[in-house]
Amino acid sequence: MFDRPNAGERAILVHLELHSDQEDLAELTELAKSAGTQPVHTVTGSRKSPDPKHFIGSGKLDELKSCITAYSADIVLFNHSLTPSQERNLETALGVRVVDRNGLILDIFAQRAQSFEGKLQVELAQLQHLSTRLVRGWTHLERQKGGIGLRGPGETQLETDRRLIGLRIKQIQKRLEKVDKQRHQGRTKRKKNETPSVSLVGYTNAGKSTLFNRLTGADTYAADQLFATLDPTLRNCPLADGHELVLADTVGFIRHLPHELVAAFKSTLQEASEADLLLHVIDAQANDRDATIAEVNKVLADIHASHIRQIQIFNKIDLLDDVAPRIDRDENGHPLRVWISAETGSGVELVQQTLIELFASRKLKKRCFLNPDQGKIRAALFTCAKIINEHIDDDGVSELMIEIDAKHLGLLQSVKTEDVY
Repeated sequence: MFDRPNAGERAILVHLELHSDQEDLAELTELAKSAGTQPVHTVTGSRKSPDPKHFIGSGKLDELKSCITAYSADIVLFNHSLTPSQERNLETALGVRVVDRNGLILDIFAQRAQSFEGKLQVELAQLQHLSTRLVRGWTHLERQKGGIGLRGPGETQLETDRRLIGLRIKQIQKRLEKVDKQRHQGRTKRKKNETPSVSLVGYTNAGKSTLFNRLTGADTYAADQLFATLDPTLRNCPLADGHELVLADTVGFIRHLPHELVAAFKSTLQEASEADLLLHVIDAQANDRDATIAEVNKVLADIHASHIRQIQIFNKIDLLDDVAPRIDRDENGHPLRVWISAETGSGVELVQQTLIELFASRKLKKRCFLNPDQGKIRAALFTCAKIINEHIDDDGVSELMIEIDAKHLGLLQSVKTEDVY
């Protein structure tokens, strides 16, 4: 194929209007810049359906060749998903590397991954993507015709590549399973201690990491670029009333997030799917904010997190005219959305206030008396409540002092209890 230069890649962007529910051209430009390329020209057009061989028609192919020469381009970036054969046919016809939208996102993730888990997840996604690109990838080694005793060495090389990629994928999946178990143990411990878990979710570059830093005092990397933060980060978040929760900063979402990434980042996204509350951070000044809200909700549904309570955080109000920090509430006075600027800190205290409202009165202190035949209830309490102390008398009756979440009070329906003040 084509060697990747160290820097200074000049990119031509290709965007065709095919249907209404498709990627945004401005987003492709941001993705290209985030990947470290320099967009020098954009080729646009429209078709009813993609060309099976080159995705674009012959006329656009000739135009693209001329643009590559005129702008001395090193790479062509398509704002679409290309089949392996289309990608190869385009590279053969154009003489430069061709990368589709999924490959571009994978490249950005590969650059941003810092943690051991993040690097494994990105490598898994890349290998799964690459495995579909191996078909006839070694035809330059095939010089013999087929037939008994005349099998070309290219086929042997192709099978070797497939086997090695398959083995590496299995190794990575086993390692990620161990990481997932560790994460599960951490979540189980937090639930046992009744520590609320809150996940920041949202479209990429909405300001999640900046808000995360404001609420926790962390120094997570934050920048005005797509996927600035990739690795999940968990920090204790103290509230003004003395309570504490765990806040998780997750990877940003994007339109049509590549299937390989959703699968590879399953354990990371599970932090959102098992949270007690989701703070959906939204770029308030974005022209397509309604579309990005819908896209985030779609991904949340894909990872089975759509049932979790969600508070919308409309961020970047400092870029809007005459918008002051505020909390919007429903008819019952419950918070629905908060308007803030994480960059300036304006309104962040309202997010704290909202979290206090939602979590301050969750824990109740109870004294429970369990008979010897209520062992299942006792085991359940040790799982979902905080056990302060326990005493068992001579008759086998257990007296437990516990702190329990209001949502778990149903466990105590058949148990003698006393309120502790």
